[in-house]
Amino acid sequence: MRHVFVIGSKGIPGRYGGYETFMDKLTEYHEHNGNIKYHVACKAGGKDSLPKDTAEYEYHGASCFPVRVPDIGPAQAIYYDYAAFRQALSCIRAHNIEKPVVYILACRIGPLVSGLAKRLHALGGTLFINPDGHEWQRGKWSAPVRRYWKFSEKGMVKHADLVICDSRHMESYIRAEYAGFKPETTYISYGAESAGTDSESPETGEKLKEWLGEHSLTPDGYYLVVGRFVPENNFETMLREFLRSGTKRKLALITTANDKLLNRLEEKYRFKEDPRISFVGTVYDAPLLRKIRESAWGYLHGHEVGGTNPSLLEAMGSTKLNLLYDVGFNREVGEDAALYWTKEPGSLASLIDRADAMAPEEREAFGEKAVKRIREHYRWKLIADEYEKLFTM
Repeated sequence: MRHVFVIGSKGIPGRYGGYETFMDKLTEYHEHNGNIKYHVACKAGGKDSLPKDTAEYEYHGASCFPVRVPDIGPAQAIYYDYAAFRQALSCIRAHNIEKPVVYILACRIGPLVSGLAKRLHALGGTLFINPDGHEWQRGKWSAPVRRYWKFSEKGMVKHADLVICDSRHMESYIRAEYAGFKPETTYISYGAESAGTDSESPETGEKLKEWLGEHSLTPDGYYLVVGRFVPENNFETMLREFLRSGTKRKLALITTANDKLLNRLEEKYRFKEDPRISFVGTVYDAPLLRKIRESAWGYLHGHEVGGTNPSLLEAMGSTKLNLLYDVGFNREVGEDAALYWTKEPGSLASLIDRADAMAPEEREAFGEKAVKRIREHYRWKLIADEYEKLFTM
């Protein structure tokens, strides 16, 4: 049995975001295979975490070990990964685990990883990392923090035995940017479920009716956006272009709170005066969210800081018509099953008008191609099988 220690998610069951869903699905599909034993770090204390007094527990056959994190602001993430790695090393040593794998999600502890990697290698283990996307490009970070994330990424790639990229574009970037390290890389995407997986229950149908009524929406009567309300997800472009389009449909934005950005965009575009714009908060009920996607006329995706985005995969598996920001990460997923826009004024507005006038059979064809891409390339079962091959080779 191969023991795999996973560091970087906030813990399972998945309740927060992409990494948590990833580990939830990976452990679910591997629960009974007998080849892999997961040990998953779970954040205890601090923001978005389990209670500090949480004890070790089992979930989907994985040992979930709490890592207690002090309330030290943004540095929590760095402390968490470092402390989790140390706990993993202690467990490996205490139980004489042979050939362990430590798999770190994201590149947060680059300046600290050298010594930890040496200790892991001395115990016969290997270090895998997943660099996620370009954290150093995110607009929410100040210039010094961005420099740290780039430096940290470099350190993580340098000391990793294998870099697992969830996007082929990300793999190409790692190989080119850090060619001097001759990094070993592989591609295994993030996953998704396609339409109808668990959203057809009568209970979910009733929840959808209530949710639509609460927000004055109707099936096929709205475009949808799902994602964090941050600059690099291009909410400004999407709002500006929707306002200038001729559509009578609404724009429902399922997103997080960001008053600073919201107030800046409202001052600039006065979107609150347009009854078509509807900020509807967050939705953490996965079957309901899938049904909301299925009921939308189209999905707008503005993410530009790769790699393979979970919200995009979920939209491709559920929404017939997907209008994506034209960047390599998104084209890699959408190919000819989606439509593409740029930041040029009028680009997205004209695409929305085109989508509005689209014949039913053309829209259905896009939906069929999108679902086919998810089923053939991104299903969680396929992703889990790839990881099983990797971890047991």
